[in-house]
Order: sequence, then C-alpha cells, then structure tokens
Amino acid sequence: MESKHALILLNMGGPDSLEAVRPFLYNLFCDRELIQLPAGAVLQKPFARLISYFRAKKVVENYRAIGGKSPLLEWTQKQAEGVAERLGDEVVPCVVMRYWHPFAAEVLTQLKADGITSATVLSMYPHYTGATTGSSVNDFKRTVAQIYPELEYRVIEQWHDWPLYLDSLANRVREGLETFHELMRDDVQILFSAHALPQKFIDRGDPYQQQVEETAKGVMERVGNYAWSIAYQSRSGPVKWMEPGTEEEITRIAAAGHQSLLMVPISFVSDHIETLEEIDMEYRELAVSSGVVNFCRAPSLNDNDDFLDAMAALVQSARA
Repeated sequence: MESKHALILLNMGGPDSLEAVRPFLYNLFCDRELIQLPAGAVLQKPFARLISYFRAKKVVENYRAIGGKSPLLEWTQKQAEGVAERLGDEVVPCVVMRYWHPFAAEVLTQLKADGITSATVLSMYPHYTGATTGSSVNDFKRTVAQIYPELEYRVIEQWHDWPLYLDSLANRVREGLETFHELMRDDVQILFSAHALPQKFIDRGDPYQQQVEETAKGVMERVGNYAWSIAYQSRSGPVKWMEPGTEEEITRIAAAGHQSLLMVPISFVSDHIETLEEIDMEYRELAVSSGVVNFCRAPSLNDNDDFLDAMAALVQSARA
C-alpha cells in the first residue's frame, strides 16, 4: 500500500462569518511581516486591537454585501481537492490559512495524528513578497518546528511565469473579452489589477511588482493585440503605496474617452472580497460614473480545469 502524501495549499484566509471579521482583522494587523505598526513589536497588538475595532465596522458591511463571509476557504479547498485528484489517490488535500481557520497548527496536528510524514506545500500567491508568501511560509515553518518537526516537506513559493498558469489566466481574459460585442471588442481596454503593497516592500527588493508585470506580459502575448495596463488596488492607510492606484487608472482610462473596460484580477487565484466587492461593486460604480459604458471583470481562476491542471503539473515538476 502506497503511503499518503499531503498537498498543503497556503492562503491568507478570510472571515467565515460577520462575527469573525474583527478577530480576522486583528490577526492580520498583528503580523509584523505584513504590517509594521509604529512603536515596534511591543505595541503591535494594542495597535492591532484598536485598528481592527474601527476598521471592522466598514469591512463588515463589505462582507455583508457579498453574502456575509469570505468564499476564499471554499475555493481554496476546491482547488486543493482538484489538484490532489489529478496527482493520485495517495495525495491528501489540505488547506492552511494565515489569518483565520484552518490555521497551520490545526492541520499539522491532524497530519501527525494520521501518520502522514511527507508533504508538498504550495503557496497560492502567484507573485512573491515577504508580506504574503513569505509570511505564510514562515508561519508554516515555525509551526512545523513546534508541532511536527519530523514532517518532510518541500515548498513551492514562486510560479508567476509558469506557462500553464499563464495559459489559464489568458483563457479567463479571453472569456472576459467575449462578453463584449464583437464590433467593440477591438477597442476594449484591459486593466490588470493586483493587490497593492506599501512601496517600502518593493524598495527593499521584493520581486512582486516585477513578477506582476512579467505575468501580465506573458498573458497578453497569448491573448493578442489589445491595449492594456497594470494598477494596484486595496490601498489604505497613511503610507506610500505602489502606483498607479486602480482608482486612478480607471479614471484615466475613462478620461481618455475609452468606453469599454475589462478588469483582470491578477494577484488573486480565486474570488474573495477584493474581486466580488471591490472590483465588481466599487470599481464598477467608479468606472460607470467616470464615463465607461461597458464594464466587465474577467472570471477568476477558481476551480477551472485548466488552472487545476496547471497547478497539478507545477506540483509534479517540483516532485520530479
């Protein structure tokens, strides 16, 4: 009988109820690899408690608008199951979230109890920064050392230029383009929107921005000759952020007289609050009010067969 092998997908997680929004935000703001609040580590937790209290009021309403919870865990579980199914019966799918359940400790405790001694760990952030991939991987490694040091595992951290991933994302862009009438399709402006980072992460050498640009270029080489640009969303707080912001880019595109806009979420591999609320609601409203007549978002990768095929091939290549 072949021994079992765990496939562990890492992602940031999201609140599974409106009541979970505030503790989720607290966990997020406590992470100094993601957010370094002033006055050092000693005051990180008090600051996190205060900020999460005030931010939760608005964020709760955002989650209420998309059904009262994040769908990120559900999508990540489907992705883990779909990839594991392609890899063979001996592969056990698992999901570890950074800021909400299931945490690394819960999953590793179960793997140890089940006697599973090896794992492949796949970050579901396509583009590397220490604030996301780095934080999730470091948290996983710390927890392994505490709970299950005997576990043998390898980590896949970076895959922004994996050809099959680019193929899959290009297919989503084509699906988005098909929603526009063929007579106006040539005039569609494509806007890749990635999650913003404070500029200091880029300045210190994180390859995130370069990798986002390489992904977008690789996708457009597959899609064809359309006007396209990149912007960065979800900026908040009094720090210098990556530019341009998605709001500014939408306004620029509309001011230039373009009436057809296809938005492509590029740093997200599944639907969650940034796609379902921020893009589909906030940015749509901004675009329409700015003069865009035809607004569409390309479908997320979610559990599309081509994306699951791509991730399975990536894992196989790492195990070879």
